[in-house]
Amino acid sequence: MSVQPIIEKLQLLPHPEGGYYKETYRAATSITTEQGAARNVSTAIYYLLEGADKSHLHRIQSDELWFFHQGQALEIVLVEQGQLVTIELGNDLAQGQLPQAVIPAQTWFGARVKGETGFALVSCTVAPGFDFRDFELAERDALTQEFPQLQAIIEQFTRNN
Repeated sequence: MSVQPIIEKLQLLPHPEGGYYKETYRAATSITTEQGAARNVSTAIYYLLEGADKSHLHRIQSDELWFFHQGQALEIVLVEQGQLVTIELGNDLAQGQLPQAVIPAQTWFGARVKGETGFALVSCTVAPGFDFRDFELAERDALTQEFPQLQAIIEQFTRNN
């Protein structure tokens, strides 16, 4: 299946960080976070990246789990304790790919299709649930100032300020 029929069938919309998404679940139950905000217990989305499109570096206030469905492997890049960590999300376990990955809360991360050809369809769940008020898209200059040793990857995964 090519990308356009998937986008149409799953009713995906452009996402501010790049790619396409559709919220598929939002728990009816809410909790109060440590910051005092009311959030749904959990949320889930479909997320699709195509070709050279990227999920630009961003972070949220909750843990996020990524689950691979189909297409090409997805490279997820994380900045953990000032170091670059790469997770390859996919179905080829023999090549070190993982079908599921966890992104810890408050972690800068982004993603791209491995080799920047084809597409990757994944699902993401967030607990406590995702809310755009908790979403922060990285600013290239500020992140480069904080992590100068990661300038090259920051430039690849951020938009011009």
